[in-house]
Amino acid sequence: MTDAPASSLLSVRDLSVAFTQGGQQSLAVNRISFDIHPGETLAVVGESGSGKSVTALSVLKLLPYPTASHPGGTIRFKGQELVGASEDAMRKLRGNDISMIFQEPMTSLNPLHSVERQISEILRVHRGLGETAARARVIELLTQVGIRDPETRLGSYPHQLSGGQRQRVMIAMALANEPDLLIADEPTTALDVTVQAQILKLLKDLQQARGMAMLFITHDLGIVRKIADRVCVMTRGEIVEAGPVAEVFSRPRHAYTQHLLAAEPKGQPPVEDLSRPAVVETRDLKVWFPVKRGLMRRTVSHIKAVDGIDLTLREGQTLGIVGESGSGKTTLGLAILRMISSTGQIAFRGQDISRYSWKEMRPLRRDMQIVFQDPFGALSPRMSVADIVGEGLQVHHPRLTPEERDRKVATALAEVGLDAATRFRYPHEFSGGQRQRISIARALVLEPKFVMLDEPTSALDMSVQAQVVDLLRELQQRHRLTYLFISHDLKVVRALANDIIVMRQGKVVEAGPARRVFEAPQTDYTRALLSAAFHLETADTGVVSQ
Repeated sequence: MTDAPASSLLSVRDLSVAFTQGGQQSLAVNRISFDIHPGETLAVVGESGSGKSVTALSVLKLLPYPTASHPGGTIRFKGQELVGASEDAMRKLRGNDISMIFQEPMTSLNPLHSVERQISEILRVHRGLGETAARARVIELLTQVGIRDPETRLGSYPHQLSGGQRQRVMIAMALANEPDLLIADEPTTALDVTVQAQILKLLKDLQQARGMAMLFITHDLGIVRKIADRVCVMTRGEIVEAGPVAEVFSRPRHAYTQHLLAAEPKGQPPVEDLSRPAVVETRDLKVWFPVKRGLMRRTVSHIKAVDGIDLTLREGQTLGIVGESGSGKTTLGLAILRMISSTGQIAFRGQDISRYSWKEMRPLRRDMQIVFQDPFGALSPRMSVADIVGEGLQVHHPRLTPEERDRKVATALAEVGLDAATRFRYPHEFSGGQRQRISIARALVLEPKFVMLDEPTSALDMSVQAQVVDLLRELQQRHRLTYLFISHDLKVVRALANDIIVMRQGKVVEAGPARRVFEAPQTDYTRALLSAAFHLETADTGVVSQ
């Protein structure tokens, strides 16, 4: 075993992590080694299931012991061995010398406690600060992480904050006791591109100001390029390549690293064809939600989620709807599908459906389908894949025999690249990418004319994203499908959409052919989105108000 360099802050040597379930032991991490030096950032990159988060959680002993175990290896922090360390010893390290930021702030923050209480609790437990001193320190921390008017946010609860604000609160909690090592586990995955850029810049600025080291866990190579000094590439529990970021990315030696670097969505969107018939048209489409106050619950104002949108979507074309969270993208899509109330005109294949009732819409549902963002939540865990995909056939084609229905299900699964023999399995037996293919099959089995895709790749690894994008493009060409593609990931939109609408606060701020919008954006907002998505150069865009 090689000794750690004397300058190492954290040294991991030949670490293995195993999980035991039902008497069976499986290896999640297999004999990995790395060092982190004071003030540097080491990124661990890999796809879901590669073992990167398990590695991070091992450092702080946050795995579910005794189900999890370490068959071998050492973890030394400032020379202190952490494998086998007592809970008292770990409690002194956690939050003091080593802190952690988790991927999803909404589930990591306590929904019943205010911002002030959650941050001040750390200060009272670890530093023994009184109420007045703790409040002053909380305000100081919130200011440092870029929360505007922090005094007004002390009493706020997590649900009252935006995604970016929640992540900033998490960072404030992690930095409260000025740790020497910060572990960041996918801290920007759930954020819009502009907020992501702001958070990365914030972490880098705070790191430089404090001389703090960072272990950064991610599957996004663009983030690694921006924030890390060195990188370890993991797959199937092993580190297959490691070194300085510039060297690994410019001259990747391992096939898996080359695979990751080549995984960005590619290909050309459909060529714009104005001679194609219009499938969807809207004129002055509005979705306003009333704000009611007082004893009589009178309407005092409106939230203008969608505010006067005009669009035309032609057969075989893809319209990309982009913008940050809260811009009205999904609301617009749901209004077009008549799944929420709206005003203005909506035409589907020349038919005005603006005032159709739920019953009148039912025959059109087979031609208007939707694929949701989360392949985990969109599929019933209690239904087999055959039942999930075939459910729409039972509703819209009730005269089909069970054998005919089963043949259609098998055909739909084969079309999306799944083995039809797996149709009797349940969703939990499939990977995230496979589950999204099942969701696409469920939509396509009815042979629709129009499909709304609501962030269908955002929950997937980059290489799986690329596969799903290729699949969607292939299916569109084969069936002349019309897509409304909603996303904040502009790389995916660029690969699929021939037209783009950029939304902000319910309004269209820019619209036009995708090539023109990407190459010559007309508004500052679009330029800020593109800068954040493709370069991550600046967080000082002014796009997101914190």
